[in-house]
Amino acid sequence: MKLAVAGTGYVGLSLATLLSQKNEVVALDVIPEKVEKINKRISPIQDEYIEKYFKEKELNLKATLDYKEAFEGAEYIIISTPTNYDDEKNFFDTSSVEDIIQKVISLKLDTTMVVKSTIPVGFIESMKQKYRIDNIFFSPEFLREGKALYDNLYPSRIIVGEKSERAEKFANLLKECALKEDIVIKYMNSTEAEAVKLFANTYLALRVAYFNELDTYAEIKGLNSKDIIEGVGLDPRIGDHYNNPSFGYGGYCLPKDTKQLLANYNNVPENIIRAIVRANRTRKKHIVNTVLQKTPEVVGVYRLTMKKDSDNFRASAIQEIIERLKDEDVEVVIYEPTLKAETFDDCRVINDFKEFCEESEIILANRYDAILDSVKDKVYTRDLFARD
Repeated sequence: MKLAVAGTGYVGLSLATLLSQKNEVVALDVIPEKVEKINKRISPIQDEYIEKYFKEKELNLKATLDYKEAFEGAEYIIISTPTNYDDEKNFFDTSSVEDIIQKVISLKLDTTMVVKSTIPVGFIESMKQKYRIDNIFFSPEFLREGKALYDNLYPSRIIVGEKSERAEKFANLLKECALKEDIVIKYMNSTEAEAVKLFANTYLALRVAYFNELDTYAEIKGLNSKDIIEGVGLDPRIGDHYNNPSFGYGGYCLPKDTKQLLANYNNVPENIIRAIVRANRTRKKHIVNTVLQKTPEVVGVYRLTMKKDSDNFRASAIQEIIERLKDEDVEVVIYEPTLKAETFDDCRVINDFKEFCEESEIILANRYDAILDSVKDKVYTRDLFARD
């Protein structure tokens, strides 16, 4: 069948690639360069499996700038446009999702819209009432940056925000194109599915914040943080995963989803959710204070990206640390090979690694890399396990 995907970020492009193995997929984007790359089978994002499938698989996939071309004749229109958190409004900016909904309505199509963008709890119901429509439901995604297609091929679960024949048909589309067998599929109402997404990501943020606070304690008290974490993780109820300290949680989802969930708690008693948001700020403050105690004049930042094998540095924790160091009149230089500009946030970008190391008195590395071995004495990192 024909399927449309609106938005070609990590979510949209991985879904378009997955589904185009067995269906006709037309992907819509507003950036001509991305559309051109996809049609030439060049991935506009860094993702090992998308790049592999673009090279090796026969995909019935086309990208376009024309929403009519994308939407007309599509049985499902998957909406995966970005929804950034607006700190002033204290809510997600869902205008890109609503824009697609309006376009679909204007075409008077007999189609089902499936929202994959992260949205506030209650958004789908509000859209149904506002536009007097019923052909829409929510299905959350649970993807990692750099491994988005892999996580669609081997999904931890599939959650669909409707109990209906069309919801089952959509879930089966995802299941049939995946490689994993015995995939758990859970059907529920869209409002509950919206809550699942926000609560799942906020729990992950809680786990990051917890082990970061453990690490802060160990660092200040002069204890072996790695030994403590490994000892704690031996309890099977806790486990030895998602426990590697960092400069703070960041990226596409965790910062905005925790804030959105907190906003959804308006008039509902809570303590933990607010603490998760605050804990991330506290961790970054601790990292900055630790660096300032070394009284450096020039601090080097090794990579803006959140993790290895990713080219995304949106809302990365290191950026707030850079801002705080600048506020203390510390010069910051950046090594980030994915950046072509000579400056970033008024900081010099030095992409000659040797020059970068020579100029930096201290090198901050959220995630350690073997390339830093030659200047290990300059590196400050809390990456204990060289992963995550």
